[in-house]
Amino acid sequence: MTTALDTNVVVAYWGPDPSLNLAVQAALESALGQGNVTVAAPVFAELVAGPGRTENFVNGFFEDTGIAIDWHLSEAMWRSAGRAFRGYAERRRKHRDSGTRRILADFLIGAHAAANGHRLLTLDERLYRTAFPTLTIESI
Repeated sequence: MTTALDTNVVVAYWGPDPSLNLAVQAALESALGQGNVTVAAPVFAELVAGPGRTENFVNGFFEDTGIAIDWHLSEAMWRSAGRAFRGYAERRRKHRDSGTRRILADFLIGAHAAANGHRLLTLDERLYRTAFPTLTIESI
C-alpha cells in the first residue's frame, strides 16, 4: 500500500517536540516498511515555504528518505478538492467557526490521496475524515 503524507507529518518530524518526533519517525518507518511513501506537490510547496528551509534542503530530505513527490494533479483531483473545500467553507460559515482556517492545499493533499487510493498519514484526522469520508487515514 502507498502512504501519502500530509505536510504536518514532515513538519512534526523536523520539529522541536522529541516525543512527537519519535512518533512520526515510527509512523514513517512503518509506512516505508509497508510500501511506497509519497507526497503531493502542494506538500513540497508548503515545506519549501517554511522558515529556514530551502528547496535544496527539502529535495535532499525526499531523496534521502526515498519519499516520492507526485507532481501530477489531475482535473478530477482539482474538482474533488474544490468540492471538499466548498463543503468546509459552508460548514465554517454555518457554525460561525473562528478556529484555524484551512487552505486549498489541505484539500488538494486529501484529494490526491483519495484519487490514487493511498492511505493518508496526518496529524489532522478530523479535517480529512470530514472532507474525504472514504479516504483511509492513519493519524499520529
